[in-house]
Amino acid sequence: MTSLNEIETQLATLKEEATIAIASADTLEQLEQLRINYLGKKGQLSQILRGMGKLAPADRPQIGAIANVVKETLQQNLEQRLQDLKAAEIEEKLRSETLDVTMPGVYRPQGRIHPLNSTIDRALDIFVGLGYTIATGPEMETDYYNFESLNTPPDHPARDMQDTFYLPDGNLLRTHTSSVQIRYMENHEPPIRIVAPGRVYRRDTVDATHSAVFHQIELLAVDEGITFTDLKGTLKEFLEAMFGEELEVRFRASYFPFTEPSAEVDVQWKGKWLEVMGCGMVDPNVLKAVGYDPEIYTGFAAGFGVERFAMVLHQIDDIRRLYNSDLRFLKQF
Repeated sequence: MTSLNEIETQLATLKEEATIAIASADTLEQLEQLRINYLGKKGQLSQILRGMGKLAPADRPQIGAIANVVKETLQQNLEQRLQDLKAAEIEEKLRSETLDVTMPGVYRPQGRIHPLNSTIDRALDIFVGLGYTIATGPEMETDYYNFESLNTPPDHPARDMQDTFYLPDGNLLRTHTSSVQIRYMENHEPPIRIVAPGRVYRRDTVDATHSAVFHQIELLAVDEGITFTDLKGTLKEFLEAMFGEELEVRFRASYFPFTEPSAEVDVQWKGKWLEVMGCGMVDPNVLKAVGYDPEIYTGFAAGFGVERFAMVLHQIDDIRRLYNSDLRFLKQF
């Protein structure tokens, strides 16, 4: 039969060895392995306590009390060592990841917004602030949306004003973003206030002021009782916000098939008159094409080339600079 003294000795030895081993553990993995070896279900403490069954019944409570003290001591040692190792790990991480602010920084060149995109963003911010919604549409259009619905039938002489890229299937590359206005009106009832930005295409000979691919922004407002005065006030507000100062604005009579009356808009900028956009009251035939009653609703529309504004605002002398991807030019913005 196992003696009381023998188990007491085994427990004392276990306590001493375990305390030393725990204090010597260098990693969390080692510490966990020690916990399993000493206090696990198949650990050394459990193996020693299996011998209690061979003790006299009167001796078992004494061994149980000693075993509890050993267990609690080892658990406390394990917990304390665990906290020490975690603190050391954090300290090492802080030491190794500390940023030396005296070291020279690594240069990362910042990107820049292209002058066309910044001009578009600036214009859209102004119109959104005036209560307009941004609308977009496809760049490949049908003849109906690009011309016919805008009061420009096949034999209309105004088609000669816009030399068009036609596609083999009979569609075309849109010559203006006015087609977006038709698509939007077909799916919405008045009141309408939209601004339509986008890329457009015309068979222009490329030179310092012309490009076959360029960008337009057009606006449209349709409601009851809209007048030319509303159009003039809106455009003056937009132009002064765009140019950043009060401007003298004039309207010259012009012609567009989808507006009546129509006008060209000029601003006096740096001592010269500049033509910046076209506008007019929406032609009744356009309203009829989308199912609006022109006896009830009126509207105005206006449009401008983004490149024209970008060139004026940034004093760019050649439109081709906007498309050449020359970093010497683009880094200025």
